[in-house]
Amino acid sequence: MLKRTALFEEHQRLGGRLIDFGGWELPVQYSGVMDEHLACRTTAGIFDVSHMGEFHVEGADAEAYLHYLVSNNVMKLADWQAQYTVLPNEHGGLVDDLIIYRYNKQRFLVVVNASNTDKDFAHFVKIQKQFKGGKADLRVTNESARYSQIAVQGPKAAEIVQKITKTPLAPIKTYWFADGTVLNGIPAVLGRTGYTGEDGFEIYLPWDKGAEVWRALMEAGTPLGLKPCGLGARDTLRLEMKYPLYGHELGDDTNPLEAGAGWVTKLDKTDFVGKAAIVRAKEAGLKRKLIGLRMLDRGIPRQGYAIYTADGAQRIGEITSGTQSPSLKQSIGIAYVALAHSAEGNRITVDIRGQKVAAEIIPTPFYKRPY
Repeated sequence: MLKRTALFEEHQRLGGRLIDFGGWELPVQYSGVMDEHLACRTTAGIFDVSHMGEFHVEGADAEAYLHYLVSNNVMKLADWQAQYTVLPNEHGGLVDDLIIYRYNKQRFLVVVNASNTDKDFAHFVKIQKQFKGGKADLRVTNESARYSQIAVQGPKAAEIVQKITKTPLAPIKTYWFADGTVLNGIPAVLGRTGYTGEDGFEIYLPWDKGAEVWRALMEAGTPLGLKPCGLGARDTLRLEMKYPLYGHELGDDTNPLEAGAGWVTKLDKTDFVGKAAIVRAKEAGLKRKLIGLRMLDRGIPRQGYAIYTADGAQRIGEITSGTQSPSLKQSIGIAYVALAHSAEGNRITVDIRGQKVAAEIIPTPFYKRPY
């Protein structure tokens, strides 16, 4: 049996095309990926992301534990600030990427990828048992079943969300959050975060209030151009930003420095899980780099397609994600290529069903919002 979010009946009512996504029955699209994508870029899109995992990390040692667990500098977080980071394993690969929301030094909300929730929680518990000899003042709990999560993203997202909450949203800066209420007193975490490259909010609610809040947002936002968006648009939106996706750009054997996550991998920290292995790999010399490319000839690059030199003679990498960009009207992709061939402007070829098609490595993100 596939798992369903509290919004399942809303997706059915709106005509969403439902698919199996990591064991969850979720909408891949409603009106169409192109239409939903462009709505998010120009007005606003609403996404059901209730399948994501949520952990609570609490106790006197919560901050120190998270600082050791992840690659970023958790000690720099202020109260009510959020942080993107990766979660390394002991071998320097990646268990996942995630967002940490800090309430205070002793209380954090951690949001992880849906398909990795159980694996991530097992890793959290394993490191918890090791941290301070297992004697830390620390409570780590998997609260995923308690939350519905709705994302509203786009230029008009803040205006729409403000219509259902008395919590002032304008003072909440990007990657900050607030505790508030929506509608008639429903408790909500309002985070100015997202996975689209647009302004917007991710709203964390009690599980059983998800459908009620979704309907209220649709009613408030539809006159402003809000459209329900599925997994298809979520993927094309993140791809235009070159945001990594676990199972594509990230995995248990992915070095964060090769994946472009060096900006959240703070090697000047005293220690963190996997640091020694990441440092050894850096000192030995990185072998590949995550790049962005655009096709110069017809064809869409897809995950697993091989990449060759411009003359097609030498295989140098592999596509991790690719699509026809709705915003840019061109075929783009993300790929790992050998470091020696990773320079921007370098011409390459992509093997698309047996034909080597010309492409070019270009700067990323592919898309930058105009506001």
